[in-house]
Amino acid sequence: MSMIFLGGSRDIFELPAPAIARIGAIVAAEHGVLIGDAPGADSEMQGLLAGYNYEHVGVFCAGDTPRNNLGDWAVYPVPPPLGAHGFDVHASKDREMARRADYGLMVWDGRNPGTCLNVLRLAMTSKPCVIYDMSRGSVATVHSTTDCDAMLRYAGPDVRRQVEARMTSDGRLALLA
Repeated sequence: MSMIFLGGSRDIFELPAPAIARIGAIVAAEHGVLIGDAPGADSEMQGLLAGYNYEHVGVFCAGDTPRNNLGDWAVYPVPPPLGAHGFDVHASKDREMARRADYGLMVWDGRNPGTCLNVLRLAMTSKPCVIYDMSRGSVATVHSTTDCDAMLRYAGPDVRRQVEARMTSDGRLALLA
């Protein structure tokens, strides 16, 4: 069973039809799903999976209790580092999902740096990630850090600066390679 990291932007409240179909294929193939607990794309995907009564789902959260767990699935708390705040509170759980995943599927609003970082985390270990870019109405698969760099260039300098401000030194090195 392959493990698929599902995620996306917090400002996405309606999944595109091709992403819904792809999630249906994941369910039909009985792959494992790793998903966060955030509002937006995570919750929309959780709702879809719950509608399928799908059981092979793990919900990752930064605290003891997830913000959203619409299918009453297994919960995997990943505590943030001491003193973490803002984005850093959730980065550890995202890194853990990327580490455990074999593939990714992200629904992106074209602006969210967290989604870009998750794509980069997967690309750094040569794990393909399908990205549904809602701002451009496009779909692409990122296979490498070179592909991820192209995605960031396409997103524009503001998004790239936000991503670079949040990435680890390993991420910076991977993009420069």
